[in-house]
Amino acid sequence: MSLLEIIILIPLLAAALIGAGLPAKLISRGASVLNLVVLLVTLSQHAAGVNLSHSIPILDNPAINFAVGADGFSLTLALLTCLVLLAAVWQIIDKPAIYHVASLLIAGGALGAFLSTDLFFIYGFHELALIPTLLMIAVHGHGDATNRRAIAWKITVYLGAGSLVLLAGLAALVLNYSGSNGLTFDLNALLETAKSAPLAADAQAWIFFVLLVGFGTLVSLFPFHSWAAPAYAAAPTPVAMLHSGVLKKFGLYGLIKIALPLLPLGAKAEWVQQALLLMLVGNIIVIGLVTIHQSSLDTMLGNSSVMHMGYIFLGIAAGNTVALNGAVLLIFAHGISIALAFALCGKMRNQLGTLEFSKLGGLAGNAPFLTVMFGFATFSSIGLPGLANFAGEVMVFVGAFHQSLNTGLKPIHWATILALWGVVMSAVYMLRAYRSLFFGKAAEGHFISDPLGSQRIPLLLLTAVLLVVGCRPSLITDLLNFTAK
Repeated sequence: MSLLEIIILIPLLAAALIGAGLPAKLISRGASVLNLVVLLVTLSQHAAGVNLSHSIPILDNPAINFAVGADGFSLTLALLTCLVLLAAVWQIIDKPAIYHVASLLIAGGALGAFLSTDLFFIYGFHELALIPTLLMIAVHGHGDATNRRAIAWKITVYLGAGSLVLLAGLAALVLNYSGSNGLTFDLNALLETAKSAPLAADAQAWIFFVLLVGFGTLVSLFPFHSWAAPAYAAAPTPVAMLHSGVLKKFGLYGLIKIALPLLPLGAKAEWVQQALLLMLVGNIIVIGLVTIHQSSLDTMLGNSSVMHMGYIFLGIAAGNTVALNGAVLLIFAHGISIALAFALCGKMRNQLGTLEFSKLGGLAGNAPFLTVMFGFATFSSIGLPGLANFAGEVMVFVGAFHQSLNTGLKPIHWATILALWGVVMSAVYMLRAYRSLFFGKAAEGHFISDPLGSQRIPLLLLTAVLLVVGCRPSLITDLLNFTAK
């Protein structure tokens, strides 16, 4: 059994052990720490050039294998998953064992999707991770039962429809790129066929657009985004951390790992580019304005997460090495920062009973640690230099503008100019929220205290990652090997 298979198995096995009645907190925390250690060992072996791939045949025709493999991109997202999982299970205090089980299943499904190299299992693992997400929102989510069940149904409809569209796009890839030896779901085999016998540009464009809609719905690409903010506001804290920080990145992973290399001409088709640019500008400008007008911390963070996906889609639209490196760095940075923000949001909700800005204020007086931690989450979200998001955003903007200006400004240049205003809007709503919650006059009857002891560890870990990667982004970018032009 390879290390990659062990990384996938650990959270799934831990979930099974908890389901069998073993101590939930001990098992989930132990599994999350162990998985992070194994992942770090795997990263060291990858850096040493060790072949980590492994395959177990499942079917001969069509050829389906439980195959795992890792490049720098997939390992970056696996590292993100392990870090957020550790922080998420540490937020579960005095909750039923199902909280631990759901968190482990979401992480296990995400790891399976990121580390598999067979389209059948890439798709299947993602669907596995969605099931506990939907159930936890419906059964254990915040708010009254009627509202959270309505939100769970809305998510089911949106993500179910997106998954069906995605399935159609993946099926088109398998049918067109399998070659003469029968159908295969092996991503590496499909890539070889795509290089030697690529599809016509028009066919690539339509398949790429189908994948864009399918993957994009899972990422909350405008206008297929309206499920995301209510879902994160209603979700239990560990579920919100794992879905917004990790699982939502699956759609971005699929576009960069599957769609771009298999359909390079489709990604560059003029009408596809224009559609993508319009949608990502909607994410940044429209959702940015919506976020500014939110009156509650949880809905503001949910909409902010949707907005920031626009920057990553801009990197995908540019498609060159600098932009793609920046997009992956921003995927990692956003996953860490939004997980930190939702962890703090959960702690505040548990103590205060409300997250309405109009009802809160002056929290810094009694909770200096939370104030500092939320400051890091705030400044990371708005792209302050020295934190991980800044380097990713700069690389995306530079990469997107790395186009010839001999014939004037092109659509991608205008989209980049508009996207820069998103940075201003981020500063407006994040700094205003920070001021409203932690400074000013304290609201009567509301009191909050800092977490004690081990509860500080995961928050400090996420903050340290933002600082270290922000000061040395090459820790992530050196893992990547994009050669797009």
